[in-house]
Amino acid sequence: MSTVNEKLCVGVVGVGYLGKFHAEKYARMADIELVGVADIDAAAAAAVADRLQTKAFNRHADLIGRVDAVSVVVPTSAHYLIAKEFLSNGVDVLIEKPMTSTLEEADALVAVAADRGLIIQVGHLERFNPAVVALRDIVKRPLFIESHRLSMFRGRATDVSVVLDLMIHDIDLITNFAQAELISVHAAGVPVVSGEVDIANARLEFDSGCVANVTASRISIKDERKIRLFQRDCYTSVDFVDHRITVIRREGHDPSSLIPGMDIQQLSFPQGDALDDELKAFVQSVRNRKPPQVDGRVGRDALRIALDVMAQINSKIDRYLSLNHS
Repeated sequence: MSTVNEKLCVGVVGVGYLGKFHAEKYARMADIELVGVADIDAAAAAAVADRLQTKAFNRHADLIGRVDAVSVVVPTSAHYLIAKEFLSNGVDVLIEKPMTSTLEEADALVAVAADRGLIIQVGHLERFNPAVVALRDIVKRPLFIESHRLSMFRGRATDVSVVLDLMIHDIDLITNFAQAELISVHAAGVPVVSGEVDIANARLEFDSGCVANVTASRISIKDERKIRLFQRDCYTSVDFVDHRITVIRREGHDPSSLIPGMDIQQLSFPQGDALDDELKAFVQSVRNRKPPQVDGRVGRDALRIALDVMAQINSKIDRYLSLNHS
């Protein structure tokens, strides 16, 4: 394993759709040694390892003793046991979202990391999106937030609902913008093509007075990712697909403006590479022993709200089925 002046030794557990990108980005980092990838699919592990000139392992435990840090990119149901095993052996962990399947599991991981002085970073990569970074100096105490995250069906991550797969990204962003305590949740959703909920909507109310309306779908006919934030004297709209930010402020003096008395700014932002920035931030936290921006408690809080949303949805589905099968 590495010392302060040596390359940091990292590994990746799970080299499916997203895990292989983790491995590729680590392999390109100058101060990193990707010592291996692990997957229960030996052929998949071997294919990624051969391409990136690293070692393939069939068991995640084989990375213990070889790595300083690891990305856990496996199905959500396996997050807890795998992350706990690495943490218990002194390895810092980046866990893809959702952090775990239950709050009890999330709390246990946070406790283990705190007890051993280790780092947990949760993969809410939208925090590293260039558009979200640009909003930090624009959005202050929003009163209303509306987000739409619509995706074409791709057949991945169907082991969890669209709430835990996609909506949780926006839940994390919204709570970060609101900077207030959530006081109520109202939600609805339905499974359509998978065994889990594929389309969902939630209304989140915060003690600051902020209200958020969140929609997520993985059965759309097109990809759409938009968020609109309303605050006193300012309205901000972000189109993540077109890389465009519109900011409308009540401070304009141009009578020919589209909206009289309002200053309208059209900003563009680079596509960027949020995953690369996320992994570099994780590496920096590991090296500097500083808490990451998206630590275990942040991941746990997003999971708590997502599970509350799912509890409401499941309750309504059960009631519907009961009424229509009686």
